[in-house]
Amino acid sequence: MAIFGSKKNKDSVKDSANETKVKDVAKSVTALPAGVSGDAFILMIKNPRITEKATLLSEKNQVYTFDVDSRATKNEIKKVVQKLYGVVPIKVNIVRGAEKNVSYRGKSGRKSAGKKAYVYLKKGDKIEFV
Repeated sequence: MAIFGSKKNKDSVKDSANETKVKDVAKSVTALPAGVSGDAFILMIKNPRITEKATLLSEKNQVYTFDVDSRATKNEIKKVVQKLYGVVPIKVNIVRGAEKNVSYRGKSGRKSAGKKAYVYLKKGDKIEFV
């Protein structure tokens, strides 16, 4: 029984470390939009979009691509990138994906559209993804 208990403790330690990291970054964010908490503001950027196209853009043009929340705006994304990565974006472009009709086992439904942001940086600025 002790084996199962120790595994739980390790997971809870990892989760608490991640939560404190998000809370620390959320505390450092200033001038949040009205009605948005710090944690929700940081979570507007879901993850970096690492594809062949995104890699080529980042190498040549200093453009980085992120999957973002469907409610995020350009100004909010700009602020979050500035706080998380310590670089000042020149501009941000947003692209919405199209919703798709799908069927699975005879039932039809919709696959929700995603939203991605292209973040342009000055020459010499870099974002390192670990």
